Amino acid sequence: MMQLEKEQTAWTPEIIAFCCNYCGFAAADLAGIQRMQYSAGLRIVHMPCTGKIEMEYILDAFERGVDGVLVVGCLEGGCHFMEGNLRARKRTERVCLILDEIGLGSERLKMVNVSDAMAPEFVQHVQEIVSTVTALGPSPLKPSENKESAGES
Repeated sequence: MMQLEKEQTAWTPEIIAFCCNYCGFAAADLAGIQRMQYSAGLRIVHMPCTGKIEMEYILDAFERGVDGVLVVGCLEGGCHFMEGNLRARKRTERVCLILDEIGLGSERLKMVNVSDAMAPEFVQHVQEIVSTVTALGPSPLKPSENKESAGES
């Protein structure tokens, strides 16, 4: 029983962050340059613009067992591709509806807007989604180690 509790507290959620080139990725890069700390479970996918994120990309990440997804775009009205972040917001909202419908929960997906100089805000958004997903627990779609080892036999 004590071993199980240790394993549960040691769990780090796996989060994918789709970051636009000009603002989201630049803010993440600045956070790294400034040596700001955030979850080691975060993986950044560098995108030319959040407007290029298809709903299928987000759904595929969840299907592969990711615990949460963060979409990080330019500030509203400041997109380098005019309205890419607005398209991304609409797509993200649609995916949230799908996640609720299938029982995974829309809380596992979040879209935020930052500028390239907003490294502290980027880190705060990462901490918020990590906290939310940690409270929800691992994705029910995450392949278990038992399933993987059974497939190797």
